[in-house]
Amino acid sequence: MAKAAEHQDKEHQDSTDKGLDRDCTTLSRHVLQQFQGFSAQAQDLSALMNRIALAGKLVARRLSRAGLMEGVLGFTGEVNVQGESVKKMDVYANDVFISVFKQSGLVCRLASEEMDQPYYIPENCPIGRYTLLYDPIDGSSNTDTNLSLGSIFAIRQQEGEDRDGQAKDLLAPGTKQIGAGYILYGPSTMLVYTMGKGVHSFTLDPSLGEFILTEENIKIPDHGSVYSLNEGNFWQWEESVREYVRYVHRTEGYTARYSGAMVSDIHRILVQGGVFLYPGTVQKPEGKLRLLYESAPLAYVIEQAGGRATTGEMNILDVVAEKLHQRTPLIIGSKEDVAKVESFIQNGH
Repeated sequence: MAKAAEHQDKEHQDSTDKGLDRDCTTLSRHVLQQFQGFSAQAQDLSALMNRIALAGKLVARRLSRAGLMEGVLGFTGEVNVQGESVKKMDVYANDVFISVFKQSGLVCRLASEEMDQPYYIPENCPIGRYTLLYDPIDGSSNTDTNLSLGSIFAIRQQEGEDRDGQAKDLLAPGTKQIGAGYILYGPSTMLVYTMGKGVHSFTLDPSLGEFILTEENIKIPDHGSVYSLNEGNFWQWEESVREYVRYVHRTEGYTARYSGAMVSDIHRILVQGGVFLYPGTVQKPEGKLRLLYESAPLAYVIEQAGGRATTGEMNILDVVAEKLHQRTPLIIGSKEDVAKVESFIQNGH
């Protein structure tokens, strides 16, 4: 009896220790562990991720009260640089990212799909050698209907001098990203990130006000049953893409899932496997998604998890942007499922 009680006590202690270890693994601590030390870069990136997490907490708080507050929901009546109607949450979230990085000493520039040109923080520029690129609210059309939303981010190191304010070094391929990830505002708020050392997820614990480690080294399945795309655009696509859709319609084992918020759809595929498509159309072959703010960051995450991301003709991370707000088609997800879509595109050419 004594031995059994001792064994139970040990199991209970081990369980308590593991629980405490997990609860103590905050986002900033985890980044330092990734770099196995306290180098200047490790400390910078840990602090940078901490600021991104703060932005996520502020946006999550705003969204949780959106229906109760005046002036949060709906359109502003303005059109952004992309030619899209701007929602009030887009503006708020963009301002949040700017505010949390002001006087941080961490980034010299912020580049967002909501701003025509990069936003410079002159007081940071002598010491802040990093640039944050981000989509403050992905899927903002879901805001007014209380559906999932997300934020997407990428970290790049400034290369060379940027005297003319053109930020031409940001046009480098996605392989130049130091880190990337997204924040998912759903039933719980999750943050998923990579620094090129695997993909890791964190969940916001409101009682602690911290993002706590949920899962390390996430691996996307090589194949999944989910295909995710806006089939309302069916007749606007090239015939090769339509042929792929016909294929999944007549093949047993596929399930359609599309939420209108890419972060939500990509997160499902990261966990369950499958493929997300946002192809170009006959009239707009470049597609809708922004390379630097959406496609490249998500491609970095999915590739780090063992998946693939392509335009249908080349890997997303190899695409060199010609302008800051360049668009690109996107096929992203499990290796086998992306390859299947590619086979239809290549056979159609």
